Amino acid sequence: MSQPSRIHDMAVADRPRERLAERGPKSLNTAELIAILLRTGLQGASAVEIGHHLIRKFGSLEGLARASLDQMVEVKGVGRDKAVTLKAAFELAIRLSDEKRRESPVLDTPAGLAALLRDELSMHDTERFIVLLLDTRRRLLRVEEIGRGLVDSVLVHAREVFRPAILANAHSVVLAHNHPGGDPTPSDADLRITRDLIRAGQLLKIEVVDHIIIGRRSGTREKDYCSLRELGQFYQ
Repeated sequence: MSQPSRIHDMAVADRPRERLAERGPKSLNTAELIAILLRTGLQGASAVEIGHHLIRKFGSLEGLARASLDQMVEVKGVGRDKAVTLKAAFELAIRLSDEKRRESPVLDTPAGLAALLRDELSMHDTERFIVLLLDTRRRLLRVEEIGRGLVDSVLVHAREVFRPAILANAHSVVLAHNHPGGDPTPSDADLRITRDLIRAGQLLKIEVVDHIIIGRRSGTREKDYCSLRELGQFYQ
């Protein structure tokens, strides 16, 4: 027997919206949650099927979040409106993470810093350099984006890094950027910039606590981040 091709042809218990209402969102898989955002399918394909196509094409939910609108609409059944809806949902997720971040956790370990930075940096396809401004107890004051660059580089200057720290009366800062290619291993340029910013911070009496590089996990790489302090790069 063929499977129903559209959500409204499914048994009520099989419809993602009804199942979410009755059993909660955790009862749905990723494609079904995407289907709720897409609402209906096109040309005989169900929204759930389109959800599966999206995950297969982009490899993961993170890959889908990183995709551009033009890349999304290449998937059959995903028009501009559906792609915009998905982008809006991912942006809401980022803003939710931002709200949670404002609860000001103590940021005193590389793992804790990476957990905070992951949503901020992991979904971009070009490098972004941000600075976390911390108070005397190493609690977050705010996040400042300093620069955006190419796939493998971003230019930053000490005055751009420390100006917001001075204005916010920050006691210390954490440097952070992403490697869109996935490998968080620091480049020679990353090491040089870090040393220059540490020296500038010493002159301004603003401590540079760490420099975190966010990448992605892989079969041969357990961690999706790198801490330059853990690597022994923080010295006089």
